[in-house]
Amino acid sequence: MLWVKAFHIIFVTSWFAGLFYLPRIFVNHAMETNPAAIERLTLMEQKLYRFMLPLAVLALGFGLWLWLGYGIGGKWMHPKLTLVLGLIVYHWYCGKIMRDFKNGNNKRGHVWFRWFNEIPVIALTATVILVVVKPF
Repeated sequence: MLWVKAFHIIFVTSWFAGLFYLPRIFVNHAMETNPAAIERLTLMEQKLYRFMLPLAVLALGFGLWLWLGYGIGGKWMHPKLTLVLGLIVYHWYCGKIMRDFKNGNNKRGHVWFRWFNEIPVIALTATVILVVVKPF
């Protein structure tokens, strides 16, 4: 079980690195006017997003293994799973934003993306508290 838990933590951490960085690229993309820089940011977004998907799948897979295979859980698991579902939606929405930028359809400014960038920080904080403290 410790190996499964270690890999879950590794892949969650890696996935979160992308969830933190991709919206930060969006901040820069929303402020940029130079076509060459816009092209570079678009490429960075696409490569990062493509790399994040297998990390997310592995994080979720090892998490399911811990939950269903080893019975790790409790009342705290329900809000944690709600946060995980929210992060999956957030990841998917990042893909939509990325496509909007690529197609020239972005309507949001850099300030909005700065706030959007804080969502995974809040979700990570809440998730770690639920898993470690187990308040329920």
